[in-house]
Amino acid sequence: MAKIAYYPGNVARAGAAEVEDCIQPLCKALNIELVELPRASSDGGNVIKQATPKLQDALVARNLALAEAKGLDVMTTCASSHGIMCNTADDMKRDPVYASTVNSLIARTSGVEYTGETQSRHLLHYLVEEIGLDAVRDAVKNPLNMKIAAYYGPDMQREGACAGDDPFMPTYMEQLIEALGGTPVDYDSKCASVGSISMLTLEDASLAMTAAVLSDAIESGAELIVSACTVSHINLDSYQSKAGRSSGKRTAVPVCHLSEVVAFALGYYPDRLAQLRTRVRLIGS
Repeated sequence: MAKIAYYPGNVARAGAAEVEDCIQPLCKALNIELVELPRASSDGGNVIKQATPKLQDALVARNLALAEAKGLDVMTTCASSHGIMCNTADDMKRDPVYASTVNSLIARTSGVEYTGETQSRHLLHYLVEEIGLDAVRDAVKNPLNMKIAAYYGPDMQREGACAGDDPFMPTYMEQLIEALGGTPVDYDSKCASVGSISMLTLEDASLAMTAAVLSDAIESGAELIVSACTVSHINLDSYQSKAGRSSGKRTAVPVCHLSEVVAFALGYYPDRLAQLRTRVRLIGS
């Protein structure tokens, strides 16, 4: 059985509880043991970093150190959290003096230090590279049978954060969608930002970015968008009507998180999958 520490990020146990519902049965079906990090904290969400980068890096390094103490890498379902952890790990590896400063801070407050052994893994990368698409395909009980647009966002699409996928033209999620019985839809905006952390301060710009991604996916034939990020998911789902009104573009399309569609395809929450298929038919009609 595969074993990995689990970091839910800032949203999965709050505004996106459906992700937390799905990650546990999903991993059970694929023989993945998730190890809790009970003292883990917020990673700062790139909000704290705007005021004090050292504080955000200390929060992240502490979480990584908690997993490192267990000898495990960390898996998260959120592209934003994954990107943040990769950034901190890279910054500390590149600058030993800075790493010493951050470790001194977390050692004084928590009694742990991060040596760089533990790395962040996004759920998508872990399923493709560690579990394998054949194993996922064999576990499917409810093929998705929908035209699905993958939304990666920008946070994990860079060297060092995208695992073995192409940072400029990723295909991992499309491969996973095919393994789950869906039909992937290609569109240009799958790595574009939707301005997630700017919604409260630069709403007009964030809504325009959100509308651009949604309308591009719809015009390319998507019946459903699957997001790799719990934070971006909020923009794509909760703000899509407002984005449509402000932009004049077509933005009405069901949006699910990656963990949801994997769990649905593996046989969990069949009622939710039925509701999703109904939404796809109604919105697309």
